[in-house]
Amino acid sequence: MASGASPKPIYEMVSHIIDINKEPPEDLNTSTCNIYRVPRSLWNLNKEAYTPQLVSIGPLHFDLKNQNPMQHQKLRYFGYFWVRINNNEEAMKGYKQYLEDEEAAIRHCYAELPTITKQQLVEMMLLDSVFIMELFLRIQEKKPQEHYKDDIILKQTWLSKSVCRDLLLLENQILLFILNRLYVTVVPDSDKKHEKFIELAYEYFKCIHPYKKSESYYDEVEMSSSGDHHKLSKSRHCSQYSVQSQKDCSHRSALSVKNWKNEPLHFTDMIRYFYLYKDLTLREKGSSCNALRTATKLREAGVSFEKVFDKNLLDIKFVTDPFLSWFLCLGCISKFKCFKARLQIPQLKIEDITECVLRNLIAFEQCHYSGEPYICNYVSFIDSLIHTKEDVELLVEKEVIVHELGSDKEVATLVNNLCKHLVTDKTCYKSTIDHLNEHYQNVWNHTMASLMLVYFRDTWRASSTVVGIAILIFAVFNFYRLYLHHTSPHWF
Repeated sequence: MASGASPKPIYEMVSHIIDINKEPPEDLNTSTCNIYRVPRSLWNLNKEAYTPQLVSIGPLHFDLKNQNPMQHQKLRYFGYFWVRINNNEEAMKGYKQYLEDEEAAIRHCYAELPTITKQQLVEMMLLDSVFIMELFLRIQEKKPQEHYKDDIILKQTWLSKSVCRDLLLLENQILLFILNRLYVTVVPDSDKKHEKFIELAYEYFKCIHPYKKSESYYDEVEMSSSGDHHKLSKSRHCSQYSVQSQKDCSHRSALSVKNWKNEPLHFTDMIRYFYLYKDLTLREKGSSCNALRTATKLREAGVSFEKVFDKNLLDIKFVTDPFLSWFLCLGCISKFKCFKARLQIPQLKIEDITECVLRNLIAFEQCHYSGEPYICNYVSFIDSLIHTKEDVELLVEKEVIVHELGSDKEVATLVNNLCKHLVTDKTCYKSTIDHLNEHYQNVWNHTMASLMLVYFRDTWRASSTVVGIAILIFAVFNFYRLYLHHTSPHWF
């Protein structure tokens, strides 16, 4: 049978062997699928990290929607949004028609769907997209809580944070091109402080990502009133659409705005982009014998850990000078840091939501970016550094890790559990790991590190050691001088 032929004859041919349905299941279109069920092996490790607690978005948790009291809040937000757009029935009908036209493309973006009709899916997308839009716009306004006394989400900080947590879950996603369409065609110009919806979304999720935005995933795009079209690729968004600048951004003349080089698919994908930077390069992992040593083991070889600021979380560098590293003991002096072998790591803040964020990013990479597992590589690298609470204590002492958990042991357990059932065959840290292992295997580095830890751990101990060495040298010199004086009277 040709590869493009229907599989139905196969089902008919084998029906006498096995009792299967007459109608074969619909093929999964992997080229457009981008919202997945979390793999069962990962889901079983921590079910709560992947399950919405308050707000169910999209069809994958359709069974929870009718039981969720937040559905009533969605309806309230729909009413608030209706007032915001001045009862613009024509714009809303146009948006709903757009959802109906794109229903098949939207459906194919989900790895699986419960049995729901086209009308149910369209109404779900409409209600969920309006809820998210109204929530983001309200937070953008930054009005005092008294202004939203009837809004249970904004009035209660814990509830607002819980909603934010639910909106980043892999199984709880809605496509960004749907939200962008709503933002461009329905939201009044007076409420648009950003050119694109993704910029509004970035502001909302800044609490999840307090680190520096990677400029490498932005480029300058000239927008003008000449009628140019901004197109989003079909392969990234399931369907191709365009927005005429003059019509949809008529209140803006020629200006320059930031634009994503690769448009994120949904919020989980967008948060992943927060952590990436330009110089990430994947290489084959190699044999298991090249595994990275733990933090305490690396310290025994003279590696110091240095927190860095204004860097992407994944931007880890090993800095050493082959000549200067022979004098590791001088590294205890602040002005002589160049003598140290330094592993520079951006500070990792471990909070209550950290595990949830990392787990969903890992699950998304395992399903969608198996060839670009950058987040998985980062978590594996940190996991290699941390085996025991002593490793965590060292990294906390150097402020590489800051956490709000009960103990350092809990941090070690959390990090180690993140890597269970994690499968990758490439890493963006292979060069760093190879250099660290080469440094660790050098006997001289261990000798100098032992000397530094015992006699040059800090400035006071180093100064005492230097004074002691000076006194020893002076004593030896005097002894030798006196010895020569007694054995050779004419020495002077």
